[in-house]
Amino acid sequence: MNKRNSKSPKLVADWKRLMSTFIRPENEESKETLIKYMEQILFGLHDFLSKHVGITEEIGLKELSDNFSDTQISEEPEKKLAEVIIDIIQEIAPQAVNVASPYFIGHMTSAIPFFMVHLKTIVTALNQNVVKLETSKVVSVLEKQIIAKIHRLIYNMDEDFYNQHVQNVNTTLGSFTEGGTLANLTALWVARNSLFPPKDNFKGIEEEGIYAAYRAYDIDRVVILVSRLGHYSLRKSTGVLGIGNENVIPINIDNKKHIDLSELIEAIKFFTKKGSRTKIAAIVGIGGATETGTVDPLYQLGEICSEYNIYYHVDAAWGGPTLMSPKYRHILKGIELADSVTIDGHKQFYMPMSSGMIYFKDPTKLDSIAYHSNYVNRLGSVDLGIKSLAGSREANSLILDSAIKIMGSKGYALLIEHGIETARCFANEIEKKDHFEVITQPELNILTYRICPLEYKELLISSDPEQKKAINEKLNEINTIVQRLQRASGKSFVSRTKIKVKSISDDEIVVLRAVLMNPMTNKKILLEIIDEQERIYNETFLKKRTSSNFPNQLITDQFF
Repeated sequence: MNKRNSKSPKLVADWKRLMSTFIRPENEESKETLIKYMEQILFGLHDFLSKHVGITEEIGLKELSDNFSDTQISEEPEKKLAEVIIDIIQEIAPQAVNVASPYFIGHMTSAIPFFMVHLKTIVTALNQNVVKLETSKVVSVLEKQIIAKIHRLIYNMDEDFYNQHVQNVNTTLGSFTEGGTLANLTALWVARNSLFPPKDNFKGIEEEGIYAAYRAYDIDRVVILVSRLGHYSLRKSTGVLGIGNENVIPINIDNKKHIDLSELIEAIKFFTKKGSRTKIAAIVGIGGATETGTVDPLYQLGEICSEYNIYYHVDAAWGGPTLMSPKYRHILKGIELADSVTIDGHKQFYMPMSSGMIYFKDPTKLDSIAYHSNYVNRLGSVDLGIKSLAGSREANSLILDSAIKIMGSKGYALLIEHGIETARCFANEIEKKDHFEVITQPELNILTYRICPLEYKELLISSDPEQKKAINEKLNEINTIVQRLQRASGKSFVSRTKIKVKSISDDEIVVLRAVLMNPMTNKKILLEIIDEQERIYNETFLKKRTSSNFPNQLITDQFF
């Protein structure tokens, strides 16, 4: 970071300056600087980012770390507001990641509508704390309304249901959280407590703990069943809840990357057979897998959970907003059967970081995790913080409510449909390339693919299992290196992951992962991205091999 000019007047932390800094810009210079940059950010966000930041500057983390190694807090002020703003714009922003770029298609973070910056600014200025009515008032009332609107999008109960519960102080249709991880944790928390309610002399698991619950119900183990593509937040949740992350049982997936229903039923029968000392706390369906975007057969999962009387949670953190598209909402058919549903606001509701939501079909389900405190969420009060994992919490509900009013469900539907159709277009273009292959076709707006040159494809057809393993290991190396080099160049970004594809390998293979949610990403840009990948491959690998010993060298030398 730049040091202060030694000739600048020394800044002192006194009461006069503190009050000036606290309630208004320090001086006209600071005010003008603030207005200058806030105008650019508030009204020209995408142009501003395109001008000042690529995907990221080509600078190593070691150099960045060295520039941020001072650990002393200055006793006196170091800089004026104007200087701090200039530092952020000129030094921090270029070395951050421009997630708003249409060339950034690697993660579930993307451009946000320009008005989100305004809404976030208002929420920050109001500084409402939705933990309690005394610190939020109308915002808490509004939050119950927007929760009811999204609940209706998921479950579509009748008019009387929503009239009864929209502002009911005794029931709760859902809750905002700080992200999908805490939403999933809340769902499994409710599922766990529902599994071990009070009985006889046992006061319930929330009060007495998991050891007493196991003893009272004469069991040794609790498990959660989910496909192998389940989000790692489920393992985090079971660790926090005392269930143990080893008890998240991964169910194999079929060739479409959906949970294998026959294997799931076998697992249910195994864990519920006579004499079993294991209880199933929940089955989790995926409404848009993080790695592949695939959606489990949610309707069939709901029927299975109903048949075996098992709590049914759907993690639709990614795909939930697809419900706003009349064209594609059928992909999530069966989500309405779930006992609870996770949706992330900062994903396909295009909200700023960070916002998640959890919804419950039964408006009384959250009663099992209610907490009270004399100073804030008193017994008998109607504060939203009573049935929430979080304590203090900002008013993300105000942002979502405003965004829906600005966009309408049709506006969101257009974004969702663009993402899905752009992903399908990208998959089609990849399939035309001799040196690439699609690994998972997009169901929503995520797909995976890999660089697999034509000669490699031919070798994979004719080779024995041991040779195929060596070829796939080489392809893993190629895709890893190309992805790293493309990321380092700073122009565009596609992420990578490892998945198992039975038709390709018994081991996990490295794949490139594209997430198409930026409405400014188009076919031309996507072709530029894969052309860059092909160029990197040619420059990095083709010059290392000779035609005289290929392909025998490929098969015998794992390092090529």
